[in-house]
Amino acid sequence: MTAFEQSSGGREPVEHLRPGTLLSPRSTARPPARRIPVAVYAEDLILHAGLVQQLRQRPEVELLTLDASDGAVVSLTVADRLNESVVEHLRRLQRGGTVRVGLVVGHFEPSGLQTVVECGVAAVLRRCDADQDRLVHLVTALANGEGVMPGDLLGQLLDHVGSLQRTMLDPRGLTLSPLTTREAEMLRLVADGFDTSQIAARTAYSERTVKNVLHEVSTRFGLRNRAHAVGYAMRHGLI
Repeated sequence: MTAFEQSSGGREPVEHLRPGTLLSPRSTARPPARRIPVAVYAEDLILHAGLVQQLRQRPEVELLTLDASDGAVVSLTVADRLNESVVEHLRRLQRGGTVRVGLVVGHFEPSGLQTVVECGVAAVLRRCDADQDRLVHLVTALANGEGVMPGDLLGQLLDHVGSLQRTMLDPRGLTLSPLTTREAEMLRLVADGFDTSQIAARTAYSERTVKNVLHEVSTRFGLRNRAHAVGYAMRHGLI
């Protein structure tokens, strides 16, 4: 097992001012955004070094040493394939329950999809796609409580969830979705470009009801507007 890495960062220079000195608008600046603490795991030293090299160049990320890994917000595991050792590591992270987990993998069998979901992996990225920008996007999404997955894997996951819903939950009147049937239907219509009056006509609800339903969805999930609500629902496989 390899060690985690830590990037070095310098301190911003501080300008010392005499009492009573006024700062001009030009001299005031926002404090730098907090860097996301990231722990990296890989059995292979070369894989580990490659991922660390990509991330240590980015100011958004703070790479942690092994001793400091308990403070990680995001944990990235990089592997050639999903073998028993990698799965056990992911399960240990899941049992810890303190970090958001991402997997960067070279070869991924479709049969492994359920395993990584069961291990609490919230983001998957193929190594061939793992450039700096995609890695930082993955880390940022994880830190924000979002998920990231290649389109083909997401499609397989949605098919699996749909099959589970139809065969196991529908007969019992249960659902996996936090959206009601009406909410999901209205979000699908928004995604298809329909406005409030058109949605009302299609669903046989009043325009006021349509507005209230969509507003309730946005409020419940802390979303900014309809477009954000549609994007959230699509990313999480709710519509």
